[in-house]
Amino acid sequence: MPRPEFQAPPDVFYNESEARKYTTSSRIIEIQASKRSTSPSRISERALELLALPNDGVPKLLLDIGCGSGLSGETLSEHGHHWIGYDISKSMLDVALERETEGDLLLADMGQGLGLRPGVVDGAISISAVQWLCNADKSSHDPRARLKAFFGSLYRCLARGARAVLQFYADNVKQSEMIVTFAMRAGFAGGVVVDWPHSSKAKKSYLVLTCGPPSINTSLPKGKGENGEMCSDDDDDESSDEDGDRTVGIYERNRAKKKQKTKKNGKGKDWLLKKKEQMRRRGHDVPADTKYTGRKRKSYF
Repeated sequence: MPRPEFQAPPDVFYNESEARKYTTSSRIIEIQASKRSTSPSRISERALELLALPNDGVPKLLLDIGCGSGLSGETLSEHGHHWIGYDISKSMLDVALERETEGDLLLADMGQGLGLRPGVVDGAISISAVQWLCNADKSSHDPRARLKAFFGSLYRCLARGARAVLQFYADNVKQSEMIVTFAMRAGFAGGVVVDWPHSSKAKKSYLVLTCGPPSINTSLPKGKGENGEMCSDDDDDESSDEDGDRTVGIYERNRAKKKQKTKKNGKGKDWLLKKKEQMRRRGHDVPADTKYTGRKRKSYF
């Protein structure tokens, strides 16, 4: 059975029947959950742990991006936090309203931005939602533009030093790198934490992002290994060598310096200066070189 994001757009796939089936089956899984459970509430518990909120007894305002029927939001409420849930599926939000979830619910497409005031949110989680942005479900969808809009708006609405923990399922390495790249371009620092890297079923990837200047501590926790224990350095090396995966991947947010722009035919400033010097040697009257030499003129004043 292919993953939901490969079958239909989220607002189409999660219709009324699918939304109710998802919520019901998740409750059954939660009742029978073990330490290695992959149910939404267990994953959201782990996401909240990685969020590393200060233990000061003050409720925080959090985002649940792709909240669905409110299963992950219940975890946030149980820990005493306030939350705002985003989802593109009206049927999912209808189920969340019937279940009387405590968070505020918004019917919105995260690929168009979050639309919140700057610096008002203390943290954000997302469970199995970000990978949907990598698909072009409509002719007007550009995955790169949607990822840029999402991460840019997420960075703006978070308070400085706040974290976002986004659990996702990438279809391949290229898709995972694209998600991480646009997060770093938005200004985030952080990386990917992988739990159970040796398991094909229990393996979970969390993109842990920190909002703020480079001086803020952005160290990442270790991913979980077998029997709920943290993976050791030996496990990391073994995972990297044998499976091609790292338990923790850290990505620098320093952007590469912009390369000097050249024209499409390759005739940039260096070519122009060389050509002018050649014309001078031939005795032609050539304008003097200035800092504006080779710059493209705008079409308006």
